[in-house]
Amino acid sequence: MIRQLLKLSRPRFWLYLAGPVLVGLSYGASSVDELLSPPALALFAYFLVPANVFLYGVNDVFDADADERNPKKDGREGRYRGGGAVPIAVVVSALLGLALVLVAPPVARPWLLGFLVLGAGYSAPPLRFKATPFLDSVSNGLYVLPGAAAYAALAATPPPPFAVAGGWLWAMAMHAFSAIPDIDPDRRAGIRTTATVLGARGTLAYCAVCWLLAAGTFALLDPRAGALLLAYPALVAAWVVGDVAIDRAYWWYPAINAAVGAALTLGGLWGVVRG
Repeated sequence: MIRQLLKLSRPRFWLYLAGPVLVGLSYGASSVDELLSPPALALFAYFLVPANVFLYGVNDVFDADADERNPKKDGREGRYRGGGAVPIAVVVSALLGLALVLVAPPVARPWLLGFLVLGAGYSAPPLRFKATPFLDSVSNGLYVLPGAAAYAALAATPPPPFAVAGGWLWAMAMHAFSAIPDIDPDRRAGIRTTATVLGARGTLAYCAVCWLLAAGTFALLDPRAGALLLAYPALVAAWVVGDVAIDRAYWWYPAINAAVGAALTLGGLWGVVRG
């Protein structure tokens, strides 16, 4: 059961939630001691595993029928096959998230609550954002909210608007890109998404535009961050020119995102150490 839960939580993607926390902590902290404070450790611990169990568990429970025809579930991702263990784990993870909302500094609570609402609403009815083209992409800004909460918890102030906007655009593109390998299974299941509407090429163009906007928005905050984010539209061009299969490139992004996130985090930590 534990093995099943861990596989369903997508260990390769754990840093998609925990990574923004590290970035937020590195820029929100004013001293090295704050990086190891109880709020910092609690946020990182929750978004490393329980938040992933919550987010992907809700997705798998409500997508069980469609996932039966998705070949991606045969390998690196697990397939939910019923039973009570996963729903129970999802509920427990949600309750842990609500507990975190209650004990977090007030300025961080809206970001945490937003993550829980969007995380459930993305897959669960009646909202089920994932089945509405473009709203599925926009709602995936939820991946930025852990970082925003972490920054707010340590800085005692909301995160910079340009950082939230740039991160939101990045997450929108990342979601659309990850949906390209699911186009055929989603179409067979009757699920309409941004990717099924635009097609593979159109979705790649959409991703490139969102990532370019993300880079421009981050550049308004710090030109170095904007330059770093230009790696993403450049990669889209590389996949198109090199005729790289997206369902292959998709599995390279955990490493790509980890590298970009590490660079952003090190920049924040450098500021903490200098301070």
